[in-house]
Amino acid sequence: MPQHSAGIIAYRRTAAGPEVLLVHPGGPFWTRKDAGAWSIPKGLWEPGEEPEPAARREFSEETGFEAAGPLTWLGDFRLPSGKIVTAFALAGDFDPAALHSNSFSLEWPPHSGRQAEFPEVDRAGWFAPAAAREKLPKGQLAILDALLNHLA
Repeated sequence: MPQHSAGIIAYRRTAAGPEVLLVHPGGPFWTRKDAGAWSIPKGLWEPGEEPEPAARREFSEETGFEAAGPLTWLGDFRLPSGKIVTAFALAGDFDPAALHSNSFSLEWPPHSGRQAEFPEVDRAGWFAPAAAREKLPKGQLAILDALLNHLA
């Protein structure tokens, strides 16, 4: 059975058109990666949890921002890994400079026996659709397209 994640693609409307909020994963493996490395804030559902509360929880954990307001269901999307992401849209205007992510522990450097703490998300940014297409992994492009169809 595939894993299920829930996530939120936040958007705002500007004079130049819509922009989406994407996050960059933290930790040493992602430091030098940019194209195809960003994501919508998302994560696994907890047992017994429904997708909308899970999406709101993950958004808050990864950004430090409250996902207040109505969510629009965009669909269920199968990623190349087989994981299924239930995605929602949220209108909002969040300040990427105020990002505050939860953290995780990892043995770093490898085989050193030392544990280091890293933020789950190390930065966030607003991107126009063309730039977001370059930042997102291929498996999440359908989520962006669903949002743009919803906004059209």
